[in-house]
Amino acid sequence: MVISPQEEPSPLLREDDRETAVQRLQEAYADERVSHEEMEERLDQVLTAKTHSELASALASLPGENPDTTSTIAAAGGRIHRGGTWRVPRILKVESAYGRVDLDLSRAVIEHPAVDIELQLGTGGAKITVPRDAIVEVEGLHTGWKDLRYKPPRRARSGGPRIRISGAMGFGRLKIRHARR
Repeated sequence: MVISPQEEPSPLLREDDRETAVQRLQEAYADERVSHEEMEERLDQVLTAKTHSELASALASLPGENPDTTSTIAAAGGRIHRGGTWRVPRILKVESAYGRVDLDLSRAVIEHPAVDIELQLGTGGAKITVPRDAIVEVEGLHTGWKDLRYKPPRRARSGGPRIRISGAMGFGRLKIRHARR
């Protein structure tokens, strides 16, 4: 995980963090990657966790996950939202014909030194929140109607992941911001 304990974004978990973690455990159980007993034990850890690091340790080392694969999030219409504690794959493809995209990586589990996010968006904007110490590269992104809004931090922090954003956007604006904590 990129965030060190002294830089943990928030001492208290939000309800959506817990819900995301519970969903991930349920998916692992449904895919028979964890036993019933292990799922119950980890579920108890998730429900009693008070910090993000406790939550991450309950989800750590779920068997059968290959974090090097490419994952795709797609929707024909509507909103795409990922936030809270979620595992970011090495390559993430986001496809949407109509609707907004909101990716919050500020509390996500990022296990790779570099993450590639490929956007294929028609109509609708996108907002990406990256960790405070992330290095953002926006090369190979083609915008049709509106331009990119990104202001790099004045003082670059070291040790963070490299987030590379590419792809194409039709009629929407991409806003990228660094998390404040």
